[in-house]
Amino acid sequence: MEAAQPADRVPTDATPPDGQPPVRPTAGATPPAGEPALVEPTAPAADAGEKPAPPARKEKARSERSPKDMALSLLVLLVPIALLVAFYRGFLGGDEPVTVDPAPAFEQARAANAFPVAEPRGLGSDWRTVSARYQTETGAGTLRIGYVTPEGRGAQLVESNVPAEKLLPAELSGGQPQGPADLPGGTSWQRYTARGNEQALVLLEPNRTVLVVGDAGEAELRELATALR
Repeated sequence: MEAAQPADRVPTDATPPDGQPPVRPTAGATPPAGEPALVEPTAPAADAGEKPAPPARKEKARSERSPKDMALSLLVLLVPIALLVAFYRGFLGGDEPVTVDPAPAFEQARAANAFPVAEPRGLGSDWRTVSARYQTETGAGTLRIGYVTPEGRGAQLVESNVPAEKLLPAELSGGQPQGPADLPGGTSWQRYTARGNEQALVLLEPNRTVLVVGDAGEAELRELATALR
């Protein structure tokens, strides 16, 4: 008597009935329901730190610019700048000082009637007025007119009724008298030292003090003082 076989045992004879060809089991057969599918193990991923380094790139044929190339590039930048500067100076008068009209300041000083106001007469057109102002402070008035002389120097005309002992130290930074200036016209102008390389001509009168001061040469300062009327 043969031993009883389990119910779930698969017979070894795979011959199908009725003369059909035998069916061989395949590796990818669907597993029976309820049983997990077999998953083939995959190859472990390579460690990120162990990846082979990419091949080194070839160095550039020219890693740095030569001094000649840098000089040419600089020249290309400087040429337009030089042309613009030349155009600004030659055609637009870039070096010319900005001039102002001194007439309103003279009129304001005369209207205040704080002191007799003198104005230059007969100066050439190459004397350019660059500033003009009349101001009052504690009952006193001061007129200031700034010039650029024909030689391109600075000169300033100051007329004021501020007491001379207060005005001169402020305007001349402790300048000292150097003797008479001997100007024509019968007025007693005095030569004074001033701040830095400046010098001054000073006219002291009872009701006003007049100064002509600047870094202009003495001849131009004398010309300005003599022109006052």
